Amino acid sequence: MRHGKKVNHLGRKTAHRKAMLANMACSLIEYKRINTTVAKAKALKQFVEPLITKSKSDTTHNRRLVFAKLRQKEAVAELFRDVASKIGDRPGGYTRIIKLGNRLGDNADMAMVELVDYNEIYNAGKAPAKKTTRRSRSKKAAVATKEEE
Repeated sequence: MRHGKKVNHLGRKTAHRKAMLANMACSLIEYKRINTTVAKAKALKQFVEPLITKSKSDTTHNRRLVFAKLRQKEAVAELFRDVASKIGDRPGGYTRIIKLGNRLGDNADMAMVELVDYNEIYNAGKAPAKKTTRRSRSKKAAVATKEEE
């Protein structure tokens, strides 16, 4: 039974798992996209999304909370400076997991984890369409009514 099993232990002790997730999160923040196994990708998503949410409000307290998890000053600085400004209006879902297939050596399921707003391919077709609202009559309608008079 899996009652109360909220954490995927990934076959590692607690300290090793926390260090591995911190390193993977720092790599994700630095390179915006990393390849890993599907299980690690899902664990990384749960680890890094609350940190990105904290980075949206740049306070000393939030920086210290994020630094306690990541343990790399450069990654924290980039997260609060660049990443937070790009995802500031997004309400959540900052990462995307794309399954890549199986690894050649051990047939493990591989996945690519990326920050959503940094992928130009997916965002190219989804540019926000400009809404045009006309409060007065169109010019053609105005000309037609003038001609009728």
